[in-house]
Amino acid sequence: MNHLATACAAAALFAAPAFAEKWDMPMAYSGSNFHSVTGAEFAKCVTTGTGGDIEIVTHPSGSLFPGAQIKRAIQTGQVPIGERLLSGHQNENAIFGVDSIPFLATSFDDAAKLWAAAAPTLETILADQNLTLLYSVPWPPQGRYFKEAVESVADMEGVKFRSYNNATARLAELTGMLPVTIEAAEISQAFATGVAESMVSSGATGYDRKVWESLSYFYEVDAWLPRNYIMVNSDVWSGVSDTNKNVITACAELAEYAGTWRAKEYTGFTLQGLRDGGMTVAPASDALKAELQEIGATMTAEWLEAAGADGQAIVDAFKAD
Repeated sequence: MNHLATACAAAALFAAPAFAEKWDMPMAYSGSNFHSVTGAEFAKCVTTGTGGDIEIVTHPSGSLFPGAQIKRAIQTGQVPIGERLLSGHQNENAIFGVDSIPFLATSFDDAAKLWAAAAPTLETILADQNLTLLYSVPWPPQGRYFKEAVESVADMEGVKFRSYNNATARLAELTGMLPVTIEAAEISQAFATGVAESMVSSGATGYDRKVWESLSYFYEVDAWLPRNYIMVNSDVWSGVSDTNKNVITACAELAEYAGTWRAKEYTGFTLQGLRDGGMTVAPASDALKAELQEIGATMTAEWLEAAGADGQAIVDAFKAD
């Protein structure tokens, strides 16, 4: 994005020299994934914009910490900054799973509206965990991947299913599948070795991991649009100068814009990539979609019960005109 580079260069002109800090930034997804590309641009923007005061170095593919350990690593100061799929921590607080409620927000516009409704509550929860939220970028709509053709929920019985958060584990339970917890960096190997035979994910994840080498079907069900979140340790953040905070905040806003734009562009591109790899990419059958929506209603009710008044307030704000 040219405007991102321009803004970074402009910010550098006003950056005051100071003691340089290196911020290692763990990320769970492959370096070619659009989230990682956006994160790398954000890191460059901050490094340039602060005149080298703060150098952010990204570590994609779970190379520094596995995805499940990134949030804790930021909280405890093992690293100052990182990216994480917060719904992977829904067991800590149901609000972390707000972006993974089936069939609540099924488009980019709805996902943006839900994010606006949920962000203040999420920021408060994270602040209590010594985390400051910088920006968030959605994934494309989630579809269903299978090795064999599936026409109804009954066809899923006993299928080994890649789970990455509470919502996907519950989805497996309600459809009779067998959940297996697998981080994004391990997907290719899991499917190649038969540890898993199915997953719910975006076209982006399947494309990045070349899942057509093991799977044959992708059904577009637009179940939800989960989000990745970039967080900084609050103690570290409090020690950043106001000038550099302004630079980092500006870079974060640009990254959120660029990342969201990429997510939209990547949706069509990656689905075509799955087709080119030999997969059948098609909408789910009406029967399957109806069954999944019934399951989604059950999961929504369960989430609202777990999330309490805060969760209900977010959903009400999202649904309000």
